[in-house]
Amino acid sequence: MNIIGPDYLVFGVDDVAGCCEYLTAFGLKPVDVTDKGGLFETLDGTGVIVRHKSDPSLPPPLPTANMLRQQVYGVRARQDLDAIEAELSKDRRVTRLSDGSIEVKDDHGFELKFQVSIRRVLDMPAEKINAPGAPAQRKPNEIGVWEEMPALPRTLSHVVLFVPDIEIATKFYCDRLGFVITDILTGAGPFLRPKANDDHHTLFFIRTPDYMKGCEHLAFHMGGPTELMVAGTRFVKKGYQSFWGPGRHKFGSNWFWYFNSPLGCHVEYDADMDKHDDNWVAREAPNGAEASQIVLFEMREKWAPGGGPPPGAKG
Repeated sequence: MNIIGPDYLVFGVDDVAGCCEYLTAFGLKPVDVTDKGGLFETLDGTGVIVRHKSDPSLPPPLPTANMLRQQVYGVRARQDLDAIEAELSKDRRVTRLSDGSIEVKDDHGFELKFQVSIRRVLDMPAEKINAPGAPAQRKPNEIGVWEEMPALPRTLSHVVLFVPDIEIATKFYCDRLGFVITDILTGAGPFLRPKANDDHHTLFFIRTPDYMKGCEHLAFHMGGPTELMVAGTRFVKKGYQSFWGPGRHKFGSNWFWYFNSPLGCHVEYDADMDKHDDNWVAREAPNGAEASQIVLFEMREKWAPGGGPPPGAKG
């Protein structure tokens, strides 16, 4: 099963206008958006769909207050949809839609959809760095940052789910859909990647009571840590609230910056995630701040160096 990763996340929200404003400010492009909501996409076409929670076109809600309605996964080819349908129809209802996509529930009741991926191929440079002892990546007179530099989400990176039973969730995605465990935070849960994606993770579980079941956060890949810092700073200046970061995780090595959102979950910029293949051996560490972050900064107002004390001033 060549599952690539999430194409879309679908939310049923209380405040459609507020969510539309938020996602646009975050750097996603509105596509056919009306006062009823619509699609907000990254540079490769993945993204977020929002509708009012009462919209009849939405899948049914979880039995919690969480606003996530559906995770839409992209696969490489039609044959992958056939394989997923054949596997999951062994013990549950699988609905084949007119466009060939399929809908189904996982073992915790999360609504899933699988489709041939809509991702557009990106051809963009990564962030360039110059370091002593290595060839310069930027040419002479090529600057690394400027006030109006682009810093937009490139692709939907991953989703983190609150689930009451880690073993049940992991068994479904690994045994039934071919996901691979890359690392484990004991007391929280495993990082998972699908077979057709070499990112450290596109899915992570956190064990919580049943009443918290839902989406904890979703994340978007940026072109590098500088883009992450620039986009996050611009977002804060627009009045949105930082939740955690900026910083850098240990497992996955990705830079992060999380923000509160009207989607009922956190939304993250990430950058520079590790890549893995089947030779990787999963690590395990106790969940906590020491295992989660190797670097964490604090957001503060701008500061600039000034001159020394005026003549005659006393210390």
